[in-house]
This record gives sequence, structure tokens and C-alpha cells, in this order.
Amino acid sequence: MKLSVIIVNYNVACFLEQCLQSVSTALKGLDAEVFVVDNSSVDNSVEMVQQKFPWVKLIANKDNLGFAKANNQAIRMAQGEYILLLNPDTVVEAETFHLTLDFMDTHPQAGGLGVKMVNGKGTFLPESKRSLPVPDVAFYKIFGLSKIFKKSKKFGKYHLTYLNENDINEVEVLSGAFMMLRKTVLDKIGLLDEDYFMYGEDIDLSYRITQAGYKNYYFPLTRIIHYKGECTKKSSINYVIVFYKAMQIFAKKHFSRKNASLFNCLINIAIWLRASLAIIQRIMTRILLPLIDFIFIYGGLLGIAFYWQTHVLWHRSSSFSSLFLYVILPLYALVWIGSVYFSGGYKKPLSTNKLHKGVILGTVIILLGYALLGENWRFSRAVIILGACWTFISTHFLRYITGKMNLAACPVANINHSKRILIAGDHEEVKRISLILGMTSQPYEFIGYVYHLPLPKPHKDFIGNIGQLKDIVNIYHIGEIIFCSKNFTAKEIINWMENTKDFGLEYKIAPEESSFIIGSNSINAYGGFQSMHLNSIGKKENMRNKRLADVLLSVLLLISFPFNMWWVHNKKMYFRNICLCFIGTKTWVGYYPMEHYNDIALPKLPKSVLYTTDLFQLETHNQDIINQINNLYAGNYSVLHDIRAIFSAFEHLGR
Repeated sequence: MKLSVIIVNYNVACFLEQCLQSVSTALKGLDAEVFVVDNSSVDNSVEMVQQKFPWVKLIANKDNLGFAKANNQAIRMAQGEYILLLNPDTVVEAETFHLTLDFMDTHPQAGGLGVKMVNGKGTFLPESKRSLPVPDVAFYKIFGLSKIFKKSKKFGKYHLTYLNENDINEVEVLSGAFMMLRKTVLDKIGLLDEDYFMYGEDIDLSYRITQAGYKNYYFPLTRIIHYKGECTKKSSINYVIVFYKAMQIFAKKHFSRKNASLFNCLINIAIWLRASLAIIQRIMTRILLPLIDFIFIYGGLLGIAFYWQTHVLWHRSSSFSSLFLYVILPLYALVWIGSVYFSGGYKKPLSTNKLHKGVILGTVIILLGYALLGENWRFSRAVIILGACWTFISTHFLRYITGKMNLAACPVANINHSKRILIAGDHEEVKRISLILGMTSQPYEFIGYVYHLPLPKPHKDFIGNIGQLKDIVNIYHIGEIIFCSKNFTAKEIINWMENTKDFGLEYKIAPEESSFIIGSNSINAYGGFQSMHLNSIGKKENMRNKRLADVLLSVLLLISFPFNMWWVHNKKMYFRNICLCFIGTKTWVGYYPMEHYNDIALPKLPKSVLYTTDLFQLETHNQDIINQINNLYAGNYSVLHDIRAIFSAFEHLGR
């Protein structure tokens, strides 16, 4: 056997599905096997692999054994001449395995090989090629000199930034995200060191390969997408400590006592610096927006007070006291900010509804306090009312401006602004992805379709073809592109990401026959397993809301029955359905009836009048698409979906 691919997974089912699809394509024509070692995931990863990729050799661990132990489990069972350690949050090009294996075959001194990696935005990842973190290299990295002097062979050694990213080169360290290894070398030097739980194993193994007289190569003639940071939160304090502790294990194992002590000193400094920065960043992220709100609210209140004093109170030979201007007004601002905070107005993603509730609550609290105070403490009701208006306007304005500026340190950047989305693929796939988007709460302003091939003549459903992508993005002010992987190879997707990265777009990939739409900034799953854990219809509150909606809709339809029955085909059955939905025997909207469901067991619902397919007036009988729509409805439930379905298929209420 030529190749054994090993993927260690932990709670990233959507990434794993996409990865396995790309691996399946890249393995064509090769004698190979694929292992997935699951470290006790709770997101249905195991079930997904069993159902969609039965040819994969699955090892389902009961506990999270860590990266090294999990890989070693599969390596011991592997039969391939070469072993590939591959992250689940990757996508490989169709020719990746063929090209890398050919290189390894023609370079017998090569013990390991890594490839060019780009992130989900098409940007080159510098960790594709690295040097050993010896004390001087680590020093330049920790204190930022490697970033300042990238072209320096001395200071830029950590990521070898002085080497051309498109040239084949010998390197010291390979990335564990894609690490092709010669099995005979592993038999000689041993497997991954299980002292490492996560991070550092790739550095340790790379070092042992070179110590055994073999070479590690950076091979950029093929690329992979690596959604760096999706499996772990790299900005967290925990990551900083775990990563640098792994470096200490490496130093203790491979450096002399003197160098190890020096290295450990640097590592402790790095932990202190990075942890401090992480804490400061977290604090700033939490207090920055409330602080800006306070400055604007209090500034506006002062302006209102001075205006009122100048244009109203002077007629009465009166003025505001310093106590009111510099004590009471700041307290008003703090009450509004506190009310917004306790209403959830500062939680991510920011919600304008919660902001409204907070401002209204704060105004009520201030007015109640005003009413309860003695006459001597009642300064001005008008300032409170005008201040409430100013607070409402200023907070919304701040969120709009900081959202447009996309301030990383400010959580307002996470507001769900409406997007202008482009879906690239064939007619069937772009419609399928539109259905997925339609079943989510993700706001969008515009959805356009781009055909994956040159169009012989204009088509009413498509605004152009993929060859016109740059012009379309520019003309239609597109903010996000979704590529249908059924119609584009990984290589084509990466090429288009690189060609359009100057537009500052977000890129997502919709894997074939999947409910997931995967992006670079997070596990952005609009459907399927991930959503089932986010807002499943099976939650008690959702089942309660659905039942309440059935009752209210039944009452409304019954009251208006003499007028609305003329739009329904079967009037007698329509009246009966109203009664059945009212008493709970039926529900107005439910799953399309199927003999079995491929993905997951859906929460049980009563027999329905309308189906999920009615929401989009879908007439297809494709079981895979219907199954996905059922899953999406169950996983992203909203009462609004039921109401939309009734309006969309009103004539079928007598079904």
C-alpha cells in the first residue's frame, strides 16, 4: 500500500466532512487507506463518518487522548509506505497526494514533507516552513524582531521569511497540519512523543527526522487550505500556556542543560507577555464599547444641559448646579449603560433589540428615581427625555461606525450586518445553497448566482460566469463568496481566493451533499449537526413556542375563515385542520414525510399540514435535498419559518 492518511478529530464534524471529501478526490488512482481517530467528540462526528464515509477506518476513543497518542494509534495499524498526518480543518487539492508522493519517491533522503498552506481567506500561512525554536530564534520571535526584519536570514529564521514561499526548500520543522512521513523513517526514529498532549509534537518529530540523517522539505507545488485556529482558540490564555509548555518539554528533551535553562527563561517571559496581552485584550474588548458609550452619552447630556440652561433657564434667572452637571449626569449615563449591559446589549453578537430594551429600561429607572426624589433634587425632566433620545441615537451611531471600521478590539465588529452574497456553482447547487441560507437567521441584503462555467448565452438566474468574478464583485459590491465544491476543485477555489483577496471578501465553501457552509473565521455551519446543538426544535422552549404558534394561528385562521377560505383548495379539510392544530393532534408545519433520515434522528413532531418543502415551494423529490431541508428546519427553528410557510403555501392548508 502506498499511502496511509491519518486524521485526528475533536468536535469539528463540519470541517472533517469537507476534509474527507477532498481526501477522497485526491486519493483517486492510489492504493491508500484513511484513518479517522476521534477523540471523544460530542458533535456527531463519529456518526457522520460512519454514515457518509463507510470506507474510512474509524477509531472512536472514549476519552480525549491528545494529538500524539491518537495519531500513534493509527500509525501502528497503518500499512502504507508513507504516512500522512492531516488536520481535519484542511482541504487538499486533487493532485496533492500524487505530487507529494512523486517527490518523496524521487528524493530518498526525504524523511518528511510539508506543503504550502493558505488560510480560509487565501492568505499564505508562514508556518508552512519553520526553523527549530532554538534560544536565539525563539528570542527574535518572542520580541517581534522576526516580524520587523522578515527578509533577514538572522532575524527571520523562525518562519524562514527570507525564503520565497513558492520555491522548494529544505526546512527544519514541518507543520502537523500536513506532515507526510516515510514509514521506514518512523520505524527507525519512533512515533510521536506522547509526552506532548497538543502542540510541539510536530517540532519534536521533525527534529528527530533530521537527527537521524534525513531531510525535511517544504513543497509549494501544491497547496492546502488550513482553517488555522478553528480547532483551537489561539488567542486564549490556555493556548499560550499549553503551547509554550510544549516548547519547554522540547527544550528539556533535546537541548543541553545550559541552553535548556536559557530557553526555559525565554519561554517563561513569553508566557508572561502573551498571557498579559491576552488578559489586556480581553479586558479592553469588554470595556471599550461601554467606555465609548459613556463618553458619548455624558458628552451629549452635558451639551443638552448647557443648551437648556442657555435657552430656557436664563429666562427664569436660573441655572443647573455643578452637582447636577458633574455628578447626576454621569450617574444617568451609568444607569443607561448598566441597563444595556444587564439587558445583554454588550454580549456578542451585539443585538439592537437588546440595546433598545436597555435604553428603555434605563430611561424608566431614571424617571422613577426622579419621581421619588424630593423637589430640591428634581433638576430637569426635559434633560432626561432628551438624554434618552440622545442615548438611543448615539449608541446606534457608534455601533454603525465601529462596525464599518471593523475594529478588532471592539465587539461591535461582530454585529450581523446584512451581506451581499455571491454563490458560485451550477443551477442545482446554487439553489440548494440558497435554501440553506433561507433557513437561517443570517441576514443578507442580496444573493446573486455565478455560473461555474462560461455561459453560452445570458441566463435569467445567473448574473454572470466565474470568468467575470472580479467585475461582478466590483459592480455588485459583494462581501462574501460561497463556492460549491461540487462544481469547483480545491485548486480552483484557492486560485480564485488568491485572485480576489484584495477585495477584502469573506470566502466560504459549501461541500457537496452537506448542510454545512464552512468559512474561515469560525465553525460557520448554517445547518446540519452544528445547528442541531444551537437552536434545535427539540428544545423545550422551541417546542413550547411552536405549540403556542399553532394555537394562535388556528384562532386567527378560524376567526377569518369566512374570508380566507376562498384561497384554500380543500375547504372542508382546511376547517378540520384548524381544529386539529388547535387541540394539538396536528401541527401547521413539520417535516416532509420520509421513510428514513440519513443524517440525524430528528425531534418528533405531530403530523403536519404543511411540509418544510412548502417553505420554498420546492417540488423536488430528491431525498438528499429533502433530508437536508428537514435537518435545517429542525436545527434552525424559528416560529417565523412556520408563518412564512403558511403564507407561501396558503392554498395547501386544506391538505
